[in-house]
Amino acid sequence: MCGGYALEWLDSLIMISVNPMKTDFNAIQSVCLTALKSKIEEEKAKIQVFLKSMVFSLGNEKKIKLLVRQYHSSLIILLDQALENNAKCPTKFIELKELISNLTLCINELLSFIELRFPDYLSINERVPATFLAITKKDLNNKLNRLRAKFKDETTDKNTIDIVLHELSAFIGCSRQEHMFNFKEISYMKEMCKELEQLNNGKCDDITTYTCLDQLLVYMNFNCKPYSDNFTQRIASKINCRHTINDKMEMLLLHFKAFKQMHHKPGLAFDANFDDLEVEISNWFTQEIFYMEKKLHYSIVSLQGDSEPPHSKNNNVQKVLCILSVDQMAIVLRCVDDLKIIMSRSLNALFKSIVPFLSTPYQENISYDSMRSKSYAIETRDKEVVIQTLEQMINKIMEY
Repeated sequence: MCGGYALEWLDSLIMISVNPMKTDFNAIQSVCLTALKSKIEEEKAKIQVFLKSMVFSLGNEKKIKLLVRQYHSSLIILLDQALENNAKCPTKFIELKELISNLTLCINELLSFIELRFPDYLSINERVPATFLAITKKDLNNKLNRLRAKFKDETTDKNTIDIVLHELSAFIGCSRQEHMFNFKEISYMKEMCKELEQLNNGKCDDITTYTCLDQLLVYMNFNCKPYSDNFTQRIASKINCRHTINDKMEMLLLHFKAFKQMHHKPGLAFDANFDDLEVEISNWFTQEIFYMEKKLHYSIVSLQGDSEPPHSKNNNVQKVLCILSVDQMAIVLRCVDDLKIIMSRSLNALFKSIVPFLSTPYQENISYDSMRSKSYAIETRDKEVVIQTLEQMINKIMEY
């Protein structure tokens, strides 16, 4: 089998020999069926060897892609026909139905072989044929039932497990009218079920260590809203147990650090219409840190206001009025430090030296520590204003 059509024997068997529309089943002898059963496994192995050898020998990406897609499409057509043959085969032909079932299993294994070994050459956004989808959904539902049994006594992540299994089940249960499935989605579901089957859930004692289930779901980009809400609510509940703002901030930063160190598999997404889970959760962390910094700053300012006399020494400092906001000035000073336009021991020292001499139309006394914190929580609108201001400066310099 070094060339030609490698599926010729399977094609002939499915399309003609066991096709009730073209063959008289009464004429098929038991001895013949037994011989065919043993031949199926042998043929499957030959086809796998043929595909591997062809992929390695062609040496041309376009030719390899064409070959893989042709065989993948042909196998789906054969699978559809095999399922139709099985449905039309009378129940009295027990051995024949068993043979057709073996053929169906053989084709499924060949499809899985192609999808796992040569995924880069498949058109993953292509719609899945109806009959192939039906048998795949049945297989996935069986896997979900096994997963429910596996996690029945789960205590560490009971709510999370329930969300995952419910979302997977709901997605699989969508009709073709509600959603047109493609091969990429089917491949994701298969891989997710496989990973869950192999999962040994649990977590370490460290407060910043996420459960094995969380690590898997982040790795697989399980970007559905119920899970992202569940994830952030669990972190928020841990942070709210802390009594001081400093403790809460420390807990938040530790969790953010641990989250950013988790692995992500590129190109995966449970729902292609939503943002990646990593983006969604990172944005939540950023906003929470920014909010916590604001609270911390106001608490410090409030304490300073209560302890300082009405006429502090800052009132005697000659300040420079700047039309940029505190957040926008923070961006400029951080950039100046990063580019070493102004040399200083540290970013903190730079802010401490300059900020006391600055003011805005809305704030006369600015905390250098607060402005430094803002330089790490930059908002898009503030960046745009700074960029526009710098562009105006460039235009003015061009006029000199």
